[in-house]
Amino acid sequence: MRLSFARRLLPVAILGAAVALAGCSTTGTEDDNAASDAPSSAAAQFPVTIPTAFGDVTVGKQPERVVALGWSDADVALSLGVQPVGAADWLAFGGEGQGPWNAGKYTTKPEILGTLELDMEKVAALKPDLILDTRSSGEKARYDSLSKLGVPVVGVPKGGEMYLTTWEQQLDMVGKALGKQAEAAELKSDLDAKFAAAAQANPKFKDATVAAVARTGDGWGAYVTGDGRVDFLTKLGFKNAPAVEALKKDSFYVMLSNEQLDLANADLTVVFLIQAKIDQVKNDKLFQAVPSVKAGHVAYMDDPDVSNAFSSASVAGLSYAVDKVTPQLAAALG
Repeated sequence: MRLSFARRLLPVAILGAAVALAGCSTTGTEDDNAASDAPSSAAAQFPVTIPTAFGDVTVGKQPERVVALGWSDADVALSLGVQPVGAADWLAFGGEGQGPWNAGKYTTKPEILGTLELDMEKVAALKPDLILDTRSSGEKARYDSLSKLGVPVVGVPKGGEMYLTTWEQQLDMVGKALGKQAEAAELKSDLDAKFAAAAQANPKFKDATVAAVARTGDGWGAYVTGDGRVDFLTKLGFKNAPAVEALKKDSFYVMLSNEQLDLANADLTVVFLIQAKIDQVKNDKLFQAVPSVKAGHVAYMDDPDVSNAFSSASVAGLSYAVDKVTPQLAAALG
């Protein structure tokens, strides 16, 4: 998929933790930043070294002023009890740049920064001592620009690709960088257990085929292995539709022409909306003629909060999605 189209699929163009753990928060006030005032077990974990696509990055001490620039990096930091002083709002939530799963977790609103294009003066003005960019374009020019600020920059993981950092990788990297490894492990365990419980409660999901398709402003497409939506569905027991998976090349998304819409046929078809309205989909005669859709085995992700939870691909967003989406998938599968 061309980079230009990939970027149009990013949440900034689209619009696309269950518990905040106790710990040292990082806000813009002196009181909140006075980490030395209260002993923290997190401080004992430093220094930590994190492998990234640009080499090993060492965080020498517990950060107090975190700037979170990667897709859902601020989301994950908040889930670990840390409040970034600056954040990128990839999903265009507005306000504090967070979905309902993280509502109310900031005590001081962060400076909202750019996503694809960074204002380096604004970033520098925040005087960060750690920059998180774990799910981003992975471009060396971006990393080099941030590195000039002279603070640790935790970029995409070693061997990582553009925006394809998994929620597990992101949680692990952010947890280490913040000295919250135990809390990160607990969040991962909790989400894995939630997926397992949902799968066990819905045995019909096991090995049922699913086509995760998207109606965009440019037409139809489908997600393949490597995308968080497909990962979510497979963790519930589903198997990505083989006909769609066969189209996979070097991206998490494949375009579908009108003549290829039958590839959306599966035991269950799940529809995501990107710069499109639900009426467009329900009035699309070709799509409505797809056998699984015609039979009613289709789930429309038309709730913006649910769609954003999927797109966040964060530990808290996915936990929210499991609660909201599992009953909908079960009903559509029948």
